[in-house]
Amino acid sequence: MSCLQTIQDYGLRSIGIGERLLPKDSFTLCEQFTLIGSGLIWNIYFGVLALATGFFFATALGVAKGSANAWVRKPAEWFIFLFRGSPLFIQFFFAYFLFLNLKGVYPFFNAFTSAWLGALIVLFLNTAAYTGEIFYGALRSIPKGDTEAADAYGMSGWPRFRRIIWPTMLRLAWPAYTNEAIFLFHATTLVYFSSFPTWRQKGDALYYANYFADKTFNPFIPYPILAMYFIMLTLVIVGLFGAINKHLNRHLPVERRVKMRFRMNIMR
Repeated sequence: MSCLQTIQDYGLRSIGIGERLLPKDSFTLCEQFTLIGSGLIWNIYFGVLALATGFFFATALGVAKGSANAWVRKPAEWFIFLFRGSPLFIQFFFAYFLFLNLKGVYPFFNAFTSAWLGALIVLFLNTAAYTGEIFYGALRSIPKGDTEAADAYGMSGWPRFRRIIWPTMLRLAWPAYTNEAIFLFHATTLVYFSSFPTWRQKGDALYYANYFADKTFNPFIPYPILAMYFIMLTLVIVGLFGAINKHLNRHLPVERRVKMRFRMNIMR
């Protein structure tokens, strides 16, 4: 079988398109590159949707945590503490069995035991908690002169938040938020590795890398391929978020622009 035929057969296998049966022996590099790359579709799906939805919830959490009203502040503080204080692996584990028990009582929760929804909810809540803390720190770092200038112009409430506080918060938080985005995509590899089962062997990139490592007893080919794909994905995120960071700081002199710095997260 040619490499082109392999790509046609397995390129979209992770989403149910193409050959149903996985190769059983005589694994080629093309098969490993293709199937692991196919699984990456799910990692991108989880990462993009969790970031897109978690961003807005995180904004609300950051603002709520900075509120003077204890009824608003305390729930936000405890939510952030709960999801930042517990490992993501354990969150997947408990969420799956919670949805599984609810499924037995309420048929509505049938879909929640599937990774495409249940795991996505966990990732959404987790990244919202981490990002909410980042946004809260940025809110506290907003220069007092910015808010005083808004007050002097008679701005208050929503216009003040939309035109002064929120843009400044984003500008200050964006480098740290970029690191969170990178780590979230890496964390998507825990979805099928933790609790949520695969269906018809349609898993993510790590699932297929594990498959090849188990079948060949050689982890030194599939895992470097997996790492290469995630390095490429990280470069895309860095480029995209770097362009957004440049846009957010476009009104500032070059020497005052917030620099992008990336730090390794040891554990989630």
